[in-house]
Amino acid sequence: MKILVTGGTGFIGSHTCVELLDAGYEVVIIDNLSNSKKEVVSYIERITGKKVSFYENDVCDKDALRKIFNENNIDAVIHFAGYKAVGESVLKPLMYYRNNLDSTLSLLEVMDEFKVKKIAFSSSATVYGKPNSLPIREDFPLSTTNPYGTTKLIIEGILRDLYNSDNDWSIAILRYFNPIGAHSSGLIGENPNGIPNNLMPYIIKVATGELDCLGVFGNDYDTHDGTGVRDYIHVVDLAKGHVKAIKKILKDNGCDAYNLGTGKGYSVLDLVNTFKKVNDVDIKYQIKERRKGDIDACYADPSYAYEKLGWKALKDINEMCKDAYNYVKKEDRK
Repeated sequence: MKILVTGGTGFIGSHTCVELLDAGYEVVIIDNLSNSKKEVVSYIERITGKKVSFYENDVCDKDALRKIFNENNIDAVIHFAGYKAVGESVLKPLMYYRNNLDSTLSLLEVMDEFKVKKIAFSSSATVYGKPNSLPIREDFPLSTTNPYGTTKLIIEGILRDLYNSDNDWSIAILRYFNPIGAHSSGLIGENPNGIPNNLMPYIIKVATGELDCLGVFGNDYDTHDGTGVRDYIHVVDLAKGHVKAIKKILKDNGCDAYNLGTGKGYSVLDLVNTFKKVNDVDIKYQIKERRKGDIDACYADPSYAYEKLGWKALKDINEMCKDAYNYVKKEDRK
């Protein structure tokens, strides 16, 4: 079975490629390298001992997609490609709508042309907006507080409409929470270009001395220490969830959504203090104003994914912090 992975050299995409290869699937990657590096392909191959096919193209480019489908017998697709920073989306909404929607529509149209009707979509817990209660279940009302989340919610609607129009489609919508950590080999991990938009890479840049201080956005949230609470999940656990989703959509038609989270909430300062403890490194931080679009707390009820996919997260916050730092300390990736 051959799986096309869009955005496959990115943080979550690269770990998912490793888990797919380890599970016996063949992998084809398309990525424009806007927020990743080409050498990730060689790291994936080093970890697994298996080759992948790589195309340096944009998913918005339908001719490039057609070339991939012509040259490969694709059985299913995992769609990661897209811009993903909440704060940036608030500042640049048009960029997010154009890229995230165009790439998805182009991909789905070409999949339809080639009668490849099985897709796992990388959605997000942001589609729950500000939940009325916790933990969050898949049947909660959906709303958004920022343009990034809105693109995810619009795409979920497109996918549901697509399935309703043609029941030959098989679609898994994976709503995941806050992926952190890295592969235990230290070969692949999160290494965004420029100033990080997410918490863990920001912590790491302070730990390595690249940045002087961590900005903590808000300490007046309705949480145990005033900082925002999130459901942090190890990226390897998350990647394994995609493999389970692929098995499901290859077997059954339908369209369903699944939370991929641990079911536990940790605050910004919980994560900072755990990182300091397990890695024996100091992290200086400064409280700043809240960011627009951020909510108090967000964590999953992951029981539906366990029931339907046979998946649950196994790694704890200590492993997440250790593996994330191990990745940046490893210098022999060449």
